[in-house]
Amino acid sequence: MLHSLQSQQNTRLDALEQRITEIKTQDTEMSKINPTLIEIKKTTSSIESTVSFLASQNEEFKKKIELLEQQNKKDKEYILTLEQRIEDIQREERKTNVEIKNVPKLAEETSETLLGLVTSLAKTVGCKVDEGHIKDIYRIKGKKGTNANTPIVVEISSTILKTNLMNMCKAFNRKSKQKLCAKHLGLRSNEDTPIYVSEQLTTKGARLYFLARELAKSKTFKYCWTAYGRVYLREHDASPIITVRSEAQINSLLQKA
Repeated sequence: MLHSLQSQQNTRLDALEQRITEIKTQDTEMSKINPTLIEIKKTTSSIESTVSFLASQNEEFKKKIELLEQQNKKDKEYILTLEQRIEDIQREERKTNVEIKNVPKLAEETSETLLGLVTSLAKTVGCKVDEGHIKDIYRIKGKKGTNANTPIVVEISSTILKTNLMNMCKAFNRKSKQKLCAKHLGLRSNEDTPIYVSEQLTTKGARLYFLARELAKSKTFKYCWTAYGRVYLREHDASPIITVRSEAQINSLLQKA
């Protein structure tokens, strides 16, 4: 009986010693792990600080971007305003100007020879224009190395006379079997070369007129014309007249067609 109790006591002691050994082992392992945990905590804290800093920086960048976008919008609006002012000034400067296109070049051209061409044209269509009505005349210079028939620009003394000349040129082309050509300017060579009389448009106006004509060719609009430097469209006889102001407007009209 005593031996049995002793044996149980020994077993319990062995188990206790084993448990103490396990605890010591765990403590040893924990002592190894603790520095790692501390380092992980430090790293985590550093990451959190970095993320917080980046988040605040991101908010600052967003505000700066919003301010830049607002400024960019204002700048674009200001640029558009300036461009329109320039367009208005250029249109005003050209309001009495006529362009005669595709006129064959003479061997020796002077202001006097060009004046002779214009007065001959005016006489042909029945418009009273003499040299005293012409303030300036010149042929636009072409690119070097080319011999293109660049337009002749004629600055007339008044918009009324300019409009009369253009209207009479249009009337002549409607009524005559042969439309205006070089011989109607008094030229004896290349006399059948067709010529075209129109008002002098600004660069923007010329671009809009080209695009508007392309739109009219699609048979969406029956009429396309210019007057006093502006471009107009009309779908049919009873429809309202549309003043063309931008390429975006033409694209919008094309999409609606």
